[in-house]
Amino acid sequence: MNSLRTLVVANQKGGVGKTTTTINLGTALAAIGEKVLIIDLDPQGNASTGLGIDRKSRRYSTYDVMIGEKGLEEVALPTAVPNLSVAPSTLDLLGVELEIASAQDRAFKLRAALRDLIQQDSAQPYTYVLVDCPPSLNLLTINALASADSVLVPLQCEFFALEGLSQLLSTVDQVKRSLNPKLSIHGVVLTMFDPRNNLATQVVADVRKFMGDKVYDTIIPRNVRISEAPSHGKPALLYDLKCAGSQAYLKLASELIQRERILRAA
Repeated sequence: MNSLRTLVVANQKGGVGKTTTTINLGTALAAIGEKVLIIDLDPQGNASTGLGIDRKSRRYSTYDVMIGEKGLEEVALPTAVPNLSVAPSTLDLLGVELEIASAQDRAFKLRAALRDLIQQDSAQPYTYVLVDCPPSLNLLTINALASADSVLVPLQCEFFALEGLSQLLSTVDQVKRSLNPKLSIHGVVLTMFDPRNNLATQVVADVRKFMGDKVYDTIIPRNVRISEAPSHGKPALLYDLKCAGSQAYLKLASELIQRERILRAA
């Protein structure tokens, strides 16, 4: 039995720490012994760049996967982090919605690719797939949600945080009803928290009141080293392991694994 778990990192708002969370959570999971594949489904390709994958190296990308020309195992590239690979993105993804719009299985392209990966990757199976989505609820995001076990929602500690969360939860419900009955919210991770900001503290309290134990205990602080790391093509954990942001992502990975154990035991 394959124990691969697919988590989608999604929020239709931009600038909430979605790609940063995907990269650093993936790195932290790999550091504690999981074998991780990050699927970059954002045409901007920031997750690929942040993991040091040069655009010239992206001979094939998730675009080729989505149109059915290549499998994930053919597209995936190793990163500088042991046990962590990435299926990179290119700007070609911008046109993929038009190309697959008329296909009957247009919402299930990624699900089919993951099924093929499981069948072909029996020797050294991945244990986690993290999908980095574009900052919109488009067909790429729907494909990710239709293929996933759960959704991890990064939420910036700012005034309109809950407004965006409600819209995403509604989309998750729709996908669960129509495309993927097993889909669940794994958790909400609060990002870019500044303890000196009274509003941020209030947002934390409001989100915890609204979402209860779905909110992870770990909060990701606003941290300069996290912001600097992508320009060096490195996850924060490689760029500066001891910074507050890196330590927070290691804690988040441990908390995620603990939740997974509870889910599997249930």
